[in-house]
Amino acid sequence: MRHLLIFGLGYSGRAIARTAQAAGWQVSATTRGEANPEPGVTLIPFTRAQEALAAASHVISTAAPDETGDPVLRLYRHALIASANLGWLGYLSTTGVYGDAQGAWVDEDSQPTPGSERTRRRIAAEHGWASLGKPLAIFRLAGIYGPGRSMLDDLRAGQGRHVLKPGHLFGRIHRDDIAQAVCAALDRKATGIFNLVDDEPAAASDVVREAARLLGVAPPPPMPYEQAAKRMSPMALSFWAENRKVSARKTKSALGLVWRYPTYREGLAAILAEERANGST
Repeated sequence: MRHLLIFGLGYSGRAIARTAQAAGWQVSATTRGEANPEPGVTLIPFTRAQEALAAASHVISTAAPDETGDPVLRLYRHALIASANLGWLGYLSTTGVYGDAQGAWVDEDSQPTPGSERTRRRIAAEHGWASLGKPLAIFRLAGIYGPGRSMLDDLRAGQGRHVLKPGHLFGRIHRDDIAQAVCAALDRKATGIFNLVDDEPAAASDVVREAARLLGVAPPPPMPYEQAAKRMSPMALSFWAENRKVSARKTKSALGLVWRYPTYREGLAAILAEERANGST
């Protein structure tokens, strides 16, 4: 039986559901309110997932921890441990747990050094999932982008910022590459730490300029980081305070992956091509 239960049918969870279903999985997913249906996916209220959990062979959680911890573990820890059918767990975490490497490379074997309360909660959640004693894959995700959530959308909405901070690089991962990596791990029942990040850490300004080029518009005026920081949220400031280059070489080798979108250039171009093919631009 191949029955996948996804905790959280959000942006990444929905892509995982579509990819798993296309590969022949039975898919159920929890929601916390009104959610758009996904064809073929059984939607379940988050607080009523006991029956689906008992029937599932695989579980993936996309739910972020809050001030009181991991919401799935808080409600379903004992059920996860007790399930006789459950043979594999997956948890979506963040590359933010590696903290500030001052621009150096980190990989799947690097020791986490979380530098914010948000990422310390993520490490606590990772440990919580590991403590269940089930086969576990932890996916550490870089900045997520994809259709409807990219610099193309920010520029169209007049919200794109052209921030300059020399030497500061970000990792990114396209939503569809998250889905293909998770489903590759599902098929293999792969366990361990997996970094989901594309092949080219890049400056935010490079992404802004490429998105503007694709749209045929001028990029926003460049702004030094010190000036832009005065308008940033605490979460944005925490992202910019850390600098690291994250490698996924071991992950790709272990899961037999080639990224569909190895850099932001291919990813942005594909998003725009899809929009134009669908007549949405």
